[in-house]
Amino acid sequence: MKVLRALTTEAPEGAVVANTGHDDAAVVRWPASCADGPYHVSTIDVITPVVDDPYTFGAVAAANALSDVYAVGGTPRFALAFAAFPSDALPLDVLQAILQGGADKAREAGALVVGGHTVKGAVPMYGLAVHGEVSARALVTQAGARPGDALVLTKPLGAGLLVAAHRRDELAADEEAALLASMLRLNARAAHHMVALGARAATDVTGFGLSGHALHVARASGVALVLEASALPALPGARERAASARVGGAARCNLDYVASALSSRASDAALRLAIDPQTSGGLLVSLEPDAADELVRQLRDEGHDAARIGEVRAGAPSLTLVP
Repeated sequence: MKVLRALTTEAPEGAVVANTGHDDAAVVRWPASCADGPYHVSTIDVITPVVDDPYTFGAVAAANALSDVYAVGGTPRFALAFAAFPSDALPLDVLQAILQGGADKAREAGALVVGGHTVKGAVPMYGLAVHGEVSARALVTQAGARPGDALVLTKPLGAGLLVAAHRRDELAADEEAALLASMLRLNARAAHHMVALGARAATDVTGFGLSGHALHVARASGVALVLEASALPALPGARERAASARVGGAARCNLDYVASALSSRASDAALRLAIDPQTSGGLLVSLEPDAADELVRQLRDEGHDAARIGEVRAGAPSLTLVP
């Protein structure tokens, strides 16, 4: 993030959403004179394995990358795959399974993997450069949240805590099933409903955790966000692990990242859940209160563990976590 802020770049003619250091995706008019859209959406995301099964890893990584297009209200159309693979340590059928998992998840989203690139690397990595489109009417950015809006989170938190438990072989079968189901779930329906209900701002919740991505919205919109700890949806077993988990690694980085803008009156466990880094997390959406309630209702009817988790207030960009 510090490196991105230091870069000197020039937005291309026709840029609608260009790199500010934390945008979910680039959005460009092409040709530049096409003011009414559809606009072109481009993003890239690559991760290391979060599960043991290579096919599932590929599918999770693809869902994670596709999410950035959904976060701006867009529709994925095609993708290029990238993989780093230790071919001297693992058989090539593992790579084939990763690529197939990603291609199948992209196909579920209505997009095709049309090419890509592989390199030899010490650690497996996989992801997609996704290209999609969004109409001028449907475009949702991080910069539109208004005082009085309600905040909705469309997936439960705790993926980072549960992935860590999985690596220690401490995850119960029901916890693992819930974790996989959440990470594999596309944000397509959440994006569809939020656009239809007039979402004013949105972002997807991934590596910076809920706290970091919420702060991005606060800064982009020039508002203060208040999150209710008791309302945060959590994966099975996540709250219990948050109560005893240390604040280290990526979680410590996330806490340090938001510390200067964060005020917390909630428990340490709730704070640990809010800074937990997510893989293929949900969308954080800002919209009018009645629309927020309707968004939660629609998503819950479709099997999403969505929840209204806070509100937008006037004030300097900041983040407050209340009990």
